[in-house]
Amino acid sequence: MTDVHEPAATASTLLSMRGIAKNFGPVQALVGVDLDVPAGQVTALCGDNGAGKSVLIKCIAGIWHADAGEILWEGVPVHIRSPRDAAALGIATVYQDLALCDNLDIVQNMFLGHETLRRRLLDEDTMERAAVSTLQRLSVTTVRSVRQPVASLSGGQRQAVAVARAVMSESKLVIMDEPTAALGVTQTAVVLELIHRLSAEGIAVLVISHNLNDVFAVADRLAILHLGRMVSSGPAGDYDAQKVVELMTTGRSQRTVKQGGS
Repeated sequence: MTDVHEPAATASTLLSMRGIAKNFGPVQALVGVDLDVPAGQVTALCGDNGAGKSVLIKCIAGIWHADAGEILWEGVPVHIRSPRDAAALGIATVYQDLALCDNLDIVQNMFLGHETLRRRLLDEDTMERAAVSTLQRLSVTTVRSVRQPVASLSGGQRQAVAVARAVMSESKLVIMDEPTAALGVTQTAVVLELIHRLSAEGIAVLVISHNLNDVFAVADRLAILHLGRMVSSGPAGDYDAQKVVELMTTGRSQRTVKQGGS
């Protein structure tokens, strides 16, 4: 018997997914997946390689659309057929590669594709002020200048720029794919603090991470996939690292976690 906690959508649930299925030919990538992402909380999506994590977030981001199931946004059924649809709802995704242009500075990266114009010319001052304001809002203090090239930034700073770009459009949900992968201890701390800051602002965060130390440092809730099925979800306090590993690798666990530790 699996350890599924039955999701229960509430007034504070921002995103609800019910019975989501996605096939690629004969391969069942997702099977009847239920997921709730509460507003203003950090939800960690865990699973082994091939569990379906990337497929699920791409269904939310509009890269792919599910073959079956229902997506509700703030309690209302929606169809997310493209990244444009996702952005219109307030969903921003920061992928592992960050999609930043090394040859451009921070301001240019943050406004790439939606530059502010004034009298048909780039309004550099307005864009610069907005970039500075957004970074300050997220308490990003390690960047020397918003005019420095992205190529000169550390891994943690690059994540901060990618997240700042995502939240400039008043996003309600930010999806982060392996945000601390390949980062050192100091830069990881910067990114984890950034995730806390987003949550404190009332923005929902859905984080994919293989690093369970990072997961337990930031997550309010966990959702665990195994072979395309959601085998467990619930408050982070219901889990410890051993239980998560068991669920990720076998799809089940009889382990009981005492509140405040095991």
